[in-house]
Amino acid sequence: MNEERKILVEEVDSVEKPKLAKVEDAVDDTPFVSSEVERPDDGEQSVSTALDTNGTAEEKPAPVMAPSPYEAESDAAKLNRKKDYLEGFLAQKPTEAAAGEAGGDLYEAVVDTLKSIYDPEIPVNIYDLGLIYGVEITPDNHAIVTMTLTTPHCPVAESMPGEIELQVGSVPGVGHAEVNLVWDPPWDPQKMSDEAKLELGML
Repeated sequence: MNEERKILVEEVDSVEKPKLAKVEDAVDDTPFVSSEVERPDDGEQSVSTALDTNGTAEEKPAPVMAPSPYEAESDAAKLNRKKDYLEGFLAQKPTEAAAGEAGGDLYEAVVDTLKSIYDPEIPVNIYDLGLIYGVEITPDNHAIVTMTLTTPHCPVAESMPGEIELQVGSVPGVGHAEVNLVWDPPWDPQKMSDEAKLELGML
């Protein structure tokens, strides 16, 4: 069943403008527009003022904050406290490394001996050249040196380990010296120290 819809059109000369919203008509549920709390230097509780929605000033107590324990401390007390910290720091003595550890007397003596041995083909000692992979001092003061050579075909491949073993074994305090020759990882110029690179003009 079809129903006819009729649209009525009415011509008017003018239309009434809608009313403008006013500030007085607005409703704000927030009791305060702004508030500010400050803590004075004397530690007393301060009172801040705020405006409510009617524009009336209303006092609001500020929260009480606990004073810092250092505020009441005099300048002389602060200076003495800093001196105490400094005296405690200066009173601490550096811990000495054991003789067989890095930095110990025996360990450094072995390293100095290795620095006195030079490669026959390169004018740099074997330690700065990067041929020494490790130095170990056992509790019985036995020195174990792990090293390599620039190439397996080095002409001193057979004599160099024996010479190093004799030199390290002659260090005062070393009971026995052992030299282990390894080829892995292989030596490369990047293992040289900065002093060796500078000596060879690589820096």
